[in-house]
Amino acid sequence: MRTKVEVKRVRKALVMLAAILAVPLGAAAEEPPAGAAPAAPASAAELAKKLNNPLAAMVSVPFQFNWAQGVGPDEQTRSILNIQPVMPFSVGKDWNMITRLIVPVVGQPPLADGGAPASGIADIQASFFFSPNKGGLIWGVGPVISLPSTSEPTLGSEKWSAGPTFVVLKQSGSWTVGALVNQLWSFAGNEKRDSVSQMLLQPFAAHTFKSAVTVSMSSETTANWKADSDQWSVPINLAVSKMSSFGPFPASYKVGGGIYVAGPEAGPEWQVRAEIAILLPRKK
Repeated sequence: MRTKVEVKRVRKALVMLAAILAVPLGAAAEEPPAGAAPAAPASAAELAKKLNNPLAAMVSVPFQFNWAQGVGPDEQTRSILNIQPVMPFSVGKDWNMITRLIVPVVGQPPLADGGAPASGIADIQASFFFSPNKGGLIWGVGPVISLPSTSEPTLGSEKWSAGPTFVVLKQSGSWTVGALVNQLWSFAGNEKRDSVSQMLLQPFAAHTFKSAVTVSMSSETTANWKADSDQWSVPINLAVSKMSSFGPFPASYKVGGGIYVAGPEAGPEWQVRAEIAILLPRKK
């Protein structure tokens, strides 16, 4: 069990990380036009609604903790910490490029009888969405790249992979509804490992209340087209989040969980999730 001193040290380290990231990202953003009045600070509910939009021109650093239950022949727990910084950049007057990274830190039990547990960083993904900054329907398209960041066979593919990614959503009143999809194909890497052909489909719906509380439902459905069987993994997740603060920064705190309605035999049956998303300042 962590002591209070250890918790304070972790909190302080995360605040320092956020402050370090804020400097270059804020400096890279556009300055306001000369003579323009400063924008009014967004309310907590407005910030919560923006966080529901994966293409919002807003710098954030989410830390998503997942505990998946029923993994492997002994039905043990797999833990995944996803570090997911989001960095927007202006491309001319009418377009934004939204860069999203996913760095998974995994602790995993044996997936088969006689296997060994594994831990470390799994394959890192980088997505680049080019999105118009005007219009009622919000959409973005671009490439996604997967980097072979581990040599552990049960944590990563040991393959370089790339493909297209696309997200579309609509925000109306307090509702946000949309979907993200990508497809990865391997093109280089360890020749002894199987090639990669994998799809991610992530539909989502969220409702934000005036109290800055958001209730959301989502899925991170994956399809491994190279698998002979059990190609699909389909979790259904429910979550509740609340805008608050983390030191000097606005932050969203989320808790939730879900069940797997389909998945491989060694995969999880259900999971618990907790997330903190720290919002960083960005000049406009």
